Amino acid sequence: MGKIITYVGLDVHKETIAVALAEGGAPGTARDYGQIANTPAALKRLVSKLQNDGSELRFCYEAGPCGYGIQRWLSATGHACVVVAPSLIPRRPGDRIKTDRRDANNLAKLHRAGELTAVWVPDEAHEAMRDLVRARQAAVHSLRRARQQLSGFLLRHGHHYHRPAWTLMHRRWLAGLRFAQPAHHVVFEDAIETIEAATARRDRLTAQIEALLPSWSLAPVVLALQAMRGMALVNAATLIAELGDLTRFADARQLMAFLGLVPSENSSGGAVSRGGITKTGNTAARRVLVEAAWTYRFPARISREQCLRQEALPKPVRDIAWKAQLRLCARYRKLALARKPANVVTTAIARELAGFVWAIARQVSPIQ
Repeated sequence: MGKIITYVGLDVHKETIAVALAEGGAPGTARDYGQIANTPAALKRLVSKLQNDGSELRFCYEAGPCGYGIQRWLSATGHACVVVAPSLIPRRPGDRIKTDRRDANNLAKLHRAGELTAVWVPDEAHEAMRDLVRARQAAVHSLRRARQQLSGFLLRHGHHYHRPAWTLMHRRWLAGLRFAQPAHHVVFEDAIETIEAATARRDRLTAQIEALLPSWSLAPVVLALQAMRGMALVNAATLIAELGDLTRFADARQLMAFLGLVPSENSSGGAVSRGGITKTGNTAARRVLVEAAWTYRFPARISREQCLRQEALPKPVRDIAWKAQLRLCARYRKLALARKPANVVTTAIARELAGFVWAIARQVSPIQ
């Protein structure tokens, strides 16, 4: 007789965890175990009690703001634990009641049925690098917001710079502005100080990414991706920090679907209806690819900066990067000549670019 399997659903919150159990091989509803505190000691007691009957424990909980600490602790103690994608949990349309107990019961039953989709769990070093990359993204957003606020303030008072902004000449133009009201000078100087602080923060975090990159296990993949046009240090680091090891995808199409770059579809019978891209998966990674796709509107060539980045890379990686340029630049021109909207063209290029990124990632091995 095989070992009894107990599926444990956890509805995790900041202070508490609702627990439900579903016995393997016994169809029916899950049973409510109760609620425990969200502490390592309470979790340890729970595992100890559930192990008394000698059954194999398989845990699951939804990905959320509490992170992966529970999954790492359970895995370290030898128990299977998956972190579930909340958006892919099956839900009945008519279900209008939601409680912690019901959520835990539902997780336990669906885990037993194999209906849950697990997310990829990064290790602690990878999560730290991802947090650093996301901190830089937050700094960029803060800088953009501060610049927009200053531009709006100046426009309201009749000051408009008719050349490219945020250059040295633009800064000198700002220094020469005068306002009739003293309070406006206070607002103006405060906005300038905010922009300078945000710029320094962005540059500081960029330097930290560059300094910590060699110690990251996926640093060889980041360096290899920089062989491509539109993939300098920050873009390559952002893409790999958000997606992790790309070899976990069986093929390039799977990566494209994960990034939400494939068309949505609502077909029935003989009628085929496709719409815009699904926009599922990681938003930051998809944005990086779309930004990189804009660079392929120019003719294929290897710039000086790109040549320097390719010097230490193996020939198969350089060949894939050049093949990507030849195909994507020609593809961009073809779609543009067909009068396709610019956003449709760049999205199509970004989808194919993801395939070349996957191909390059398979050519290099992470640091063990």
